[in-house]
Amino acid sequence: MSILTTCIGAWPKPAYLTTGNWAESLAQDDSSATRSFTYTNDAAARVPESLLSQATGEAIADQLACGVDIPTDGEQRRENYIHYHCRHIEGIDFARLTEKVHRNGAAIAALPSVVGPVRGSDSPFLVQDFINAQSFSPRPVKITVPGPLTIVDTTANLFYETDRELAFDLADALNREIHHLAQAGCRYIQVDEPLFARKVEDALGWGVECLERCFHGLPDSVTRVMHMCCGYPGHVDDEEYLKADPDCYARLAGAIDRSVVQQVSIEDAHRHNKLDLLEQFQRTEVILGVVAVARSRLESMEEIRARLQQALNHIERERLLAAPDCGLAMLDRDFALEKLANLCRAARSL
Repeated sequence: MSILTTCIGAWPKPAYLTTGNWAESLAQDDSSATRSFTYTNDAAARVPESLLSQATGEAIADQLACGVDIPTDGEQRRENYIHYHCRHIEGIDFARLTEKVHRNGAAIAALPSVVGPVRGSDSPFLVQDFINAQSFSPRPVKITVPGPLTIVDTTANLFYETDRELAFDLADALNREIHHLAQAGCRYIQVDEPLFARKVEDALGWGVECLERCFHGLPDSVTRVMHMCCGYPGHVDDEEYLKADPDCYARLAGAIDRSVVQQVSIEDAHRHNKLDLLEQFQRTEVILGVVAVARSRLESMEEIRARLQQALNHIERERLLAAPDCGLAMLDRDFALEKLANLCRAARSL
């Protein structure tokens, strides 16, 4: 049995798609490791549906051509993986931007503001994204959703007494949309929580409970996935970017393993972990990041294979999946294809 492969979310966008992306809106601040950006409007609303669908189909075709077992929609419709969803949550005001330092000091931004009780939309929106994406793939397509703790960090709370209160209401709003996805037949639903790695105490205090609330009541046919990377840099080959503490995964592993999460995605290519970390996941499947998403160096098939072989000394084959560290949006398409093809060849070779 070869090791299964998947992608995490974003795929490079074609030139004809003007939805923009998170990485392109970042500007390096020469004075510190802090990056600043101005929030952009919803460019996707001005792009014809035919182009959004075409880009989604191309992103999925690229992943399948490389040999990916569980592709994503490439997040082609999203200006960034968080705010696309937030536009469909009542109580978040995109006309009122509030400057905020976030990512534990790694970034400063003018962010949409929480100005009232948050609530999920009565009209599900990810269902159509899923149906469109799945129409391009004979394999099940994974859909990604930003998690409560990450949304809290990437909005400005002007209403709730505490971020914890906001997070629990966000979890309920997300659970509503996730249920619609499940009813539409989506078999892999991934909640992105990179802020777990940055705010470990909050994650352990109430973040894991919120994460479970996102998945509450789902049928057994749905695989509950969470992604927990240590942060996107400002640009390719940016080695000065303030990543999360390298000990964060070890501190969080036990709580994740005891939760309803069935697959957890962690990065390992940008910064190797001590692989005995994998032994802390006694029941959870681990999606191990084995290619870096913001480095211009191409990992060889042999290099990736060797790392996966090392991982198998610490976790059963059936509980190990291979993937990039995070989304591949920062790379150009041809280079992303090379990285992903090597990843899939390495996984198949085992």
